Amino acid sequence: MADEDVSPQSSYHRNAIKTSVHNTSAQRRRQLAVAVGKERREALIRTKRLCREALFDDNEASLEGNMNIDEERAVLNAQASQIIEDLKSAMTYQGKGAAQKKVEALRALRRLLSKSEIPPVKAALQAGAVPLLVQCLSFGSPDEQLLEAAWCLTNIAAGEPEETKSLVPALPLLVAHLGEKSSVPVAEQCAWALGNVAGEGDELRNILLAQGALLPLARLMMSDKGSTARTASWALSNLIKGPQPNAATELIRIKGVLDAIIQHLRNLDDELATEVAWVIVYLSALSEAAVRLLVKSDVVHLLVGKLASSESLQLLIPVLRSLGNLVAADSYMTDMVLVVGHNTTDQILLGLIKCLKSEHRVLKKEAAWVLSNIAAGSVGHKELIFSSEATPLMIHLLSSAPFDIRKEVAYTLGNLCVAPAKNAEQPSIIVHHLVALVNRECISAFIHLVRSADIQSAKLGLQFLELVMRGMPNGEGPKLVEREDGIDAMERFQFHENEEMRSMANGLVDKYFGEDYGLDE
Repeated sequence: MADEDVSPQSSYHRNAIKTSVHNTSAQRRRQLAVAVGKERREALIRTKRLCREALFDDNEASLEGNMNIDEERAVLNAQASQIIEDLKSAMTYQGKGAAQKKVEALRALRRLLSKSEIPPVKAALQAGAVPLLVQCLSFGSPDEQLLEAAWCLTNIAAGEPEETKSLVPALPLLVAHLGEKSSVPVAEQCAWALGNVAGEGDELRNILLAQGALLPLARLMMSDKGSTARTASWALSNLIKGPQPNAATELIRIKGVLDAIIQHLRNLDDELATEVAWVIVYLSALSEAAVRLLVKSDVVHLLVGKLASSESLQLLIPVLRSLGNLVAADSYMTDMVLVVGHNTTDQILLGLIKCLKSEHRVLKKEAAWVLSNIAAGSVGHKELIFSSEATPLMIHLLSSAPFDIRKEVAYTLGNLCVAPAKNAEQPSIIVHHLVALVNRECISAFIHLVRSADIQSAKLGLQFLELVMRGMPNGEGPKLVEREDGIDAMERFQFHENEEMRSMANGLVDKYFGEDYGLDE
């Protein structure tokens, strides 16, 4: 990522035990925003965006069940080619019932593209589907025809990358049908198709943005109709997902967008709240302007309410991700919103504890990330977390959870042990927090991080060992580290290629285990 893309808000990430890498938070938020796109495409577009109704009877299902995949593919390809020929004939037919013939051919194609795990998209494209479907989207056509044509394009767009890219000639009309001149069902179906296209990658997103898709999708998101707002929100989350922040910034500045986000979060519709929360994920990950507006609105309180009350995994993931982004991005969150003693702060802590207890790995990881950034705040925030149920849960996870969760938990526990630094000063140690963690045998878990292949984790482990050796009462720190084979762990960096790690590890060994170590015994 280019240097100019790292926004000034990264400096607000007060990660006390890693003072030399203040920009880590902003970079991570953006990396997550881009990476999660492919996860959502598989999880949502492939399963949720293809079919709205049962489209074949038991006899058809039985026949297909008796075929192997190659046989079924051959049959479907032949059917697709024949349907496209039927559609071509219907397009040129001028007699009685001409409109109905086109609709019937379009419906047959839509059903064929919807009903199989191996839809014959390639065969339909080779037979000339796209130019016909574009023609069927002409303004003035009956709504039924427009809806079926847009639906066909939706399912083609859910195919392979090259299949999705073949829809470029259809994009201007799909965007145009988002406007007020189209009926709500047609506009919604076009939004669905565009969401699939936007989910394919940067190239197609940029084309859609250049063709003006953002504003009409934003207006659709403001709809009071649940399905329309859900579809538009989902399409927008695909459209603004980055890596550049321009679209996210433009979206949040559209009049009515922030009000619509707040209104939909207040709605009891979890599916709608989920799609809107994903919009917030990308807004908060990519746009400093969006962060400033979001943290000073009711969005934070509504997200915290969802975190505390919801049991929906699909909703909790984007809620956690959004809160994590906002806490990491702007000191206003911890200084003015998550005030110690306020109800919102208590709610978010209870919600995060709930997620730490969850069986779902992603909830534990995201909750630990949010906690790590809250723990990098004031001494009051550190005391609040330390005295809560979150701390024993994290101590357990530090030694038992998968590596990615252990890493996030380690950041939190480390941040609990240092007071906020003033300017460039070395952070002072909160001794009673450090002693409590050492007494709970956390040193060995941090030494495991030092030994890991992940440089960021190893650095975190070294930083915690420095706290132990510097801060434990009566000079006990070096002995405790030595007892857990910490010297050996640090010496692996003696000739390491990473200059920062080599210097840090050698400096600690020289300082605490130099020539005079042990002479006073």
